[in-house]
Parts: sequence; C-alpha cells; structure tokens
Amino acid sequence: MPSSLPRSLAELPVRRLTPSDLVACADLCEDRGWPRDEQRWGLLLTAGTGYGMDDPGGKGLMASCVVTSYGPDLAAVGMLLVAERYARQGIARHLMERVLEEHGSTPLSLYATAAGQPLYDRLGFTVVGRTQRVTGHYRPGDEKPRGVATIHPATAEDLRAIIRLDTGAFGTDRTHVLARLPAFADHIRVARAQDEIVGYAALWPSDRTHVVGPLIAPDTDTAEALVAALSAATDLPLRADIDARHTDLLDRLEQRGLLPSSATTVMTLGASDLPGDWRRRYAPLTVATG
Repeated sequence: MPSSLPRSLAELPVRRLTPSDLVACADLCEDRGWPRDEQRWGLLLTAGTGYGMDDPGGKGLMASCVVTSYGPDLAAVGMLLVAERYARQGIARHLMERVLEEHGSTPLSLYATAAGQPLYDRLGFTVVGRTQRVTGHYRPGDEKPRGVATIHPATAEDLRAIIRLDTGAFGTDRTHVLARLPAFADHIRVARAQDEIVGYAALWPSDRTHVVGPLIAPDTDTAEALVAALSAATDLPLRADIDARHTDLLDRLEQRGLLPSSATTVMTLGASDLPGDWRRRYAPLTVATG
C-alpha cells in the first residue's frame, strides 16, 4: 500500500545526519536490498555531510544522501536512497535539490546506477565515464610478477606519501578521508619503485566480500600486483569498481577469476570531467565518495 505523504514536498524537512544515525542508515540500505555496510556509513558520516529525511510514520529514515567535500573544486555525492515504501514519489529529487542548493557552485560528481541516472540527467548532470564492477576469488598464476614495483604492507610512516600520490591522481586533497583509511580498511598495500611509493591500494569489508579501493598505480602491472597482494590477505571474494577505460586490467582480472557484474555511470555537474589523472586512478575508495 502506498505511504501517505504531505501534499507539498516542500513541507518535508531535510536534516543533517550524524554518527548516531548510522544504524538507521544501514537499515535504509537493507530496505533497498543493499549491504548494510555499517563500517562504510561510519566513514561517510564522519568524513562527509549526511542529509536525511525522517519517515513521517516514525519508521526510521525515509531517505538519505551523503556529500563528501574535497574543497571548493569538488564534492562527491553518494548513498542517495529512498525507502521502498516511498519510492517513485519525488522524494529523491526533493532531497537532491536541497543538496544542490546547499552546495551552490561547487562542482559535484557521482556514480549513477541505471535506475538513478534519469534523475541526474534531469538535474543537469552529464556523463563523463563509466566503471565496471568485478567480483570473485582472485586466482594467482605461476608466472613471475610483471613490472618493477615491489609490494609491501603500508606503515604509519607511509601515510604522507600516500596522500601526496593520491592528490596527484585524484586531483584534489583527500587528507580528511585518507587519514581515516587505516581504521577503515583491513589491509593497505603500497607499491615501491626505487624506494619511492608509486601506488597504493586498500581492502575493506562489505557483506561477505572484501572491496579493493582506492587503487592508484602508475601502470597496469602495478595495479594487478596490488590486487594480487591484497587477495592473498583474505579468504573472501574480492569486489572492485574499475574505471572502464582500464581495459587491460579488466581483462587480466577476468582471467584471474574476477568476473564483470554491474556497471555505474560517472557523472558531473559544474565540471566537464573529474580532476586528476585517470590513467593512475584505477578504482575509487567507494562509489559513495569517489
């Protein structure tokens, strides 16, 4: 039975979410058939700004959205969710319009599902890319590793170099997110060449899988070596959202057992493309933050 809503959507208040809303956000994910991912929500609600709409019937959250700001040049939109009982009633647009109003002229980026893209099209977002999700158990081969980089577990002393590397690849400073990465991720690996960190990748848990992200590397050989090293640290299947332009890596991962599943569309508003160097940016931390 459809839920009853106030006649005017403008009457529905949008409030800021806090870490105390973590369980309600996870419940909303579960309502839509997504993993609860409470650990990811913990990161999002501390590193970003959450927006929520409470269910008029007192049943938790009706809708959510998170914006992670990277300064005046970029903010990433993610986790736009509406409870199933309120779907297709204009709630998502109402919430997004509030987000757009609050962030003014700041360029925005997001990863759109096929279901969400029509809304973003109507709001003026344009397509700038695509990601391909791959999942499965990585099967290592017998051949010697390719490339010149060596892979090592990250240490606390590596964080500054990781942030410098990430800023160049991502195009803006993500210190406030990456500083939380050691507590968020189960494993972090760095790639070294001539005693310099040239790549890094993290592994974090999500619904009986381990997600690879971020994945920053100078070339395909190093990117695959980082994935292989992380796979050796877990018995769970891997999941990664790979920039679809990295066809060589996608082909290699498929040969190793990580098969294509869903895809997302990368979209921006107020910018012609994402900043940074996509050639070194193989996978985001999560599609909720970029």
